[in-house]
Amino acid sequence: MNAQDVVRQAREADLRLVRFLYCDNGGIIRGKATHATKLPTRIYEGIGQTLAMQAFTGVESLASVEGMGPVGEFRLIPDPNTFVILPYVPSTGSMMCDMIRTDGKPWEACPRTFLKRMIARLADQGMRAEAAVEHEFYLAREEGGKYVPADHSLCYSSIGLDEQAEVIDAILEALEAQGISIELFHTELGPAQQELSIHHADALRAADNVCLVRETARGVAHSFDLLATFAPKPFLDQAGSGAHIHLSLWGTEGSERSGKNLFYDADARGSLSQFGKHFIGGVLRHIRGLVAITCGSPNSYRRLLPHFWSSAFGAYGFDNREGAIRVPSVFWGRESDSSNLELKPSDHSGNPYLAMGALIAAGLDGIQNHTDPGNPQEIDPGNYSDAEREQLGIRRLPTTLDEALEELERDQVLLDALGPLLASSYIAVKRNESAFFKDKTPEEETYQHFYKY
Repeated sequence: MNAQDVVRQAREADLRLVRFLYCDNGGIIRGKATHATKLPTRIYEGIGQTLAMQAFTGVESLASVEGMGPVGEFRLIPDPNTFVILPYVPSTGSMMCDMIRTDGKPWEACPRTFLKRMIARLADQGMRAEAAVEHEFYLAREEGGKYVPADHSLCYSSIGLDEQAEVIDAILEALEAQGISIELFHTELGPAQQELSIHHADALRAADNVCLVRETARGVAHSFDLLATFAPKPFLDQAGSGAHIHLSLWGTEGSERSGKNLFYDADARGSLSQFGKHFIGGVLRHIRGLVAITCGSPNSYRRLLPHFWSSAFGAYGFDNREGAIRVPSVFWGRESDSSNLELKPSDHSGNPYLAMGALIAAGLDGIQNHTDPGNPQEIDPGNYSDAEREQLGIRRLPTTLDEALEELERDQVLLDALGPLLASSYIAVKRNESAFFKDKTPEEETYQHFYKY
């Protein structure tokens, strides 16, 4: 797609508005819309946005970040490759945007540009990343001033598939109309909790797809008088919702490993290569700071509990769903193509561009330093005693957002990857959000998160 293609398609579809969207430091998808008649100009010059928006929080306050106040602006410049016609609202299209300074250079506080930098870092070493996310969310309705699950179906229950068949079919149809390839769908552990897996793509498109799925599920559910909430823990007494990241690295064309899945070794246990082990080693080395980015809300840490299959410890294992990293079984007949790693402590309160970029940065550090991840864990790490975990080098993940942010502030590898402006603005936003919820009850916290993600 190029700009001319977008303008032509918008005209043929008789669009009235085209949304210029981005995901901010608070993990909120925001944007402005241009009238379609102005699209030929706006697609090149963008839409102005105050610099302060990257200091704006998910609780509608402004964090204190130097240079992000009422003076100055950046431009939302859309990526034509992300253009879609939105099937759940009338006469509207959308594109994902980069944040560009008024001098035409990428703004250092842009999360999408950060992911592009990490992709470029991979390319410099003859690698590229493929990724996909498992999307967990609840369908809920408001009753008596509070949200309740839309049904009471059981995990993987076919009754649950029947209960929400109409709305789920509409969501899938809308995603397909936007070019999203669906892999799997099922009901999850919680009542009216859903899980949707889509096909993998290059890392940038995969992050764009996360935003598309969130926007589409919520938009379609709204037309059924339901709320699709991607909050990490929307119901305190039910299972949390994750956004598990699946990632693989491949040799780029022209490199000595061209076309090869670098995580795959047919002769190794679980088909996991030494290269893949080093990547895991890097992620585990940085996992306590990494979760400040992949689990970006106070509500996230109500989900990351031992024995809840969400992963609460810095460990890995083969098909071990209680480790921070699971090495999934490969699929018969396409072993090399399907070899990947799954990061489990990740949810939709994290900005997907920051989450994937930081995951790549951590893994690359492991590759460059040949970091040994230790032995894979054969049991739930929560079943070890504290002494056994200490002996094995398995640490509990942070139990609060503030603790995770402290770890991020000490992690020079992640801070250097983010860059000073993006790191400082992200941490300031998250500190502000954490402070906001300090005097709120758990019930108030979960209620306010329903509409955020």
